[in-house]
Amino acid sequence: MVVVAHGGPGAGVQSSWPEAHDFYMALPAKGYFVFRPNPRGSFGKGEAFTQANVRDFGYGDWQDILAGVDEVLGTAPVDPKRLGLTGWSYGGYMTMWGVTQTDRFRAAVAGAGIANWSSYYGENQIDQWMIPFFGKSVYDDPAIYARSAPLTFIKNVKTPTLILVGDSDGECPTPQSYEFWHALKTLGVETELVVYDHEGHRFVKPQHVHDVIDRAAAWFDTHLK
Repeated sequence: MVVVAHGGPGAGVQSSWPEAHDFYMALPAKGYFVFRPNPRGSFGKGEAFTQANVRDFGYGDWQDILAGVDEVLGTAPVDPKRLGLTGWSYGGYMTMWGVTQTDRFRAAVAGAGIANWSSYYGENQIDQWMIPFFGKSVYDDPAIYARSAPLTFIKNVKTPTLILVGDSDGECPTPQSYEFWHALKTLGVETELVVYDHEGHRFVKPQHVHDVIDRAAAWFDTHLK
């Protein structure tokens, strides 16, 4: 089974057919269960639930995802030793975060993720969204940003991780993916980094969209089958 963390964080998974940018769309045809949780911070369960991840990125929302995985394992014929983790944008962050928190996942694909909130604050082009979630700027409260940064816990990672990003992404800039890849490479964790030319946060070139789908599926096939 592959767990897909949604982007946002202000977003929510609804019943729908996959769209072209849903790079996990090929996985069910290859024999995978796909689990798409709505952890705290998601839309659809009221204002308090949506605000429940404020100043808490990676903690309560990650525990909700793991609780969902446990629920699936208790109800569906999923092999607990063959779990994958993926996501794009905030989902890419949750993927980077998740592999620093547990060894339950045998493979991960992090798309346009965020590895280091401190450096991200000065790199991205949409930083106005951050203070409502973190409470203060990174210059006034660096500890709250470091607390939720995958790089803070990077030495825990054992999971083979594929990292994908566009070279013109202003929302989750390329250096974030490079930081995570560089750390894993230095620590001897199996990893690959693929940077796509002239692509922003959401890819538009059909050949790149197809390449992301193929690479993600191949990565999971290699490590989960």
